[in-house]
Amino acid sequence: MSNNNNPGETGNNSHPPTGFPLGPLVMTTAMQALATMAIFAVPTLAPDIVRDLEVDGHLIGYFVSTIYGLSMFSALFSPDFIQKFGGVRVAQFTMLCAISMLMIAGIGSFSAMAICAFVMAVGYGAIAPISTHLLIPRTNPKTLNLVFSIRQIGVPLGGVLAALIMPGLAQMIGWQHAFWAQILPILLVIFILQIYRKDWDVDRKPAHQLFKTEFWRPFYLLRDSVLLRRLSLTCFFYAGVQLCFIGFMALHLTERAGVDLIMAGQVLAVYQISGVASRPLWGWVADKFITSVRLLGILGLVMAVAALAAGQISEDWSIWLILFIASLAGSTASGFTGIGYAAFAAYGGEYRTEATALGASTMALGVLMLPTMFGFIVGQTGEYWPAYGVCALMVGAVGLWLMLASPRTGT
Repeated sequence: MSNNNNPGETGNNSHPPTGFPLGPLVMTTAMQALATMAIFAVPTLAPDIVRDLEVDGHLIGYFVSTIYGLSMFSALFSPDFIQKFGGVRVAQFTMLCAISMLMIAGIGSFSAMAICAFVMAVGYGAIAPISTHLLIPRTNPKTLNLVFSIRQIGVPLGGVLAALIMPGLAQMIGWQHAFWAQILPILLVIFILQIYRKDWDVDRKPAHQLFKTEFWRPFYLLRDSVLLRRLSLTCFFYAGVQLCFIGFMALHLTERAGVDLIMAGQVLAVYQISGVASRPLWGWVADKFITSVRLLGILGLVMAVAALAAGQISEDWSIWLILFIASLAGSTASGFTGIGYAAFAAYGGEYRTEATALGASTMALGVLMLPTMFGFIVGQTGEYWPAYGVCALMVGAVGLWLMLASPRTGT
């Protein structure tokens, strides 16, 4: 297989990468934010859902993990459909999946909630490959990391929107109708995408045959590219540790540090805000001073320090020191994703969309597996520090390993 790993390679297209892709960036960020908001509306409204459906609350926790787990497959296989139908058309399909999920969730039954998780997963994994397909041909290579980092803000933005809007909306119109209320802005995105389809889908290949060689291209990239293998394993661990912090930080603080639930929530908010604020910063740094791959390696080492420190948090710690550790963890474990996707896109060469699909699937797998491992270690030992220690060992090791493979020049 021929694989061009030159950073910034865009392949043959009619849009030379000379500018800042404002339109595609706004639309792909909006897609990511609205789809993520739809997903996180479920855990946000969990108290109302559990009460009305009379189900065990822990079952709601499987909703997000199910979507991330199944989205591995929609990520891996979406490039095949993007080639045939175009990025915009597949983007519209992902938004229709979000609408279908919201319509089914609004029915208000346990079976409906289970079904809508599968419906959403069909489209959610494709968002990152779609974004790469639309952004790379229109982005100046000198701003590639910044552009991808801005787009990734859509993930935490969607979570914040769900947390801020959905509880109040549910109080006013009921949680079932609150799901349906999210449909209107998604319809607007579908309509705007249609306006730009003629231009943005100019590279589609209607004669492309599905389920042939290109269907398996992400696996070929994993087989043939040493750097993409290292990136895949690194992002698997980074994404998993990111969710370990999110899933266990508040519980750890309330159980071991004597912190009340409100303050624990504020610490978690600092973690999330740091992840949002750091993404464009890391993108700018990777564009100006250091390759994205080398910066990813450095972030892994700092992430390891943050994990080791988090494992030592106790009642003797001041709240300011805890907040500092949360900020350090957020800016690395949550802040890496933008330059991570940019690295996959740049070093995937002409197969940039497929490489991004590979990255999205490995991150989803990490999100699915590592929090389970973390919880198992805590359950077996009764302590948090061994679990954080294992996380530190993993991200520190792969961070150093990635730095050894870091290109000295390029993206």
